Amino acid sequence: MSFDLKTLELFVRVAMLGAIGRAGAEFKLSPTNATQRIQALETGLGVKLLNRTTRAISLTPDGEIFLEHAKRILDDVEEAKTALSDTSTSISGLLRVTASASFGRSHIVPFVPEFMQLYPDVTLELNLSDTIVDIVEMAYDLAFRIGDLAPSTLLAQKIDDNPRMLVASPDYLARAGAPQTPEDLADHACLLLGATRTWELIGPDGAVHKIPVKAPVTVNLGDAVGAWALAGMGIAQTSLWHAGPDLRAGRLVHVLAGFRVWPEMKIWAVRPPGRLMPARVKAFLEFMQERILATNEHMYGGLID
Repeated sequence: MSFDLKTLELFVRVAMLGAIGRAGAEFKLSPTNATQRIQALETGLGVKLLNRTTRAISLTPDGEIFLEHAKRILDDVEEAKTALSDTSTSISGLLRVTASASFGRSHIVPFVPEFMQLYPDVTLELNLSDTIVDIVEMAYDLAFRIGDLAPSTLLAQKIDDNPRMLVASPDYLARAGAPQTPEDLADHACLLLGATRTWELIGPDGAVHKIPVKAPVTVNLGDAVGAWALAGMGIAQTSLWHAGPDLRAGRLVHVLAGFRVWPEMKIWAVRPPGRLMPARVKAFLEFMQERILATNEHMYGGLID
């Protein structure tokens, strides 16, 4: 019996998504063609791999066993490709990456042309969105995320620290006054990113202050918060890589400089579970990590201890 790798990859995606049509679409297969491939795989193996109903698809006990073998086969093939790529200049294939919009625009987008010149046989799909996506379900190879990571089976690698601070424009502080304590923030216009309505700061003594804040506006895009802070609309909580150039130029001022935004955050590279990292993913990750570190140094080097 023989079967091709594409059918194995299709089966693994069907198992993850619970839908043949959705999985087939990722491989540019019609629902009929995808179903025929799965049926041919079952016929060749002589077992039923999937339970099919009008509402859902699930693995049979034989399907559960075969899924682990299919993953292992695909990992072994990827390992062979990676080993060969160590002695070859050819790194190729589709690379799907996602990152937050503001971070991606400043830390990834500018360096994509250089990466593509180095690896012209790679096809890159880059999704920039401040919405956290399920990288396994959406079949992403790599995600760059900022903040705390929820417990999961995903593989995470720290790229850099992500120091944050409170900032405001000189015009706003001249008009509203500068807060002297964290509790003073309750009387200020605070520009919120996302749904959080409480800011936490840690003082020199290690005490954490939790302050409910009032927001004239909220938004889900970090660039908008930065623009509004520059326009004098209020106090913003922002990453230092985002605010650094404006702090240096005096367009923004560090607010409550004796306190640190809490909890401290990091920049992570996250990828789906698996014992191997495909060569194209490894090349992109190593390339971008160097650029991210250099970009952060350029943005805010010397502004913090």
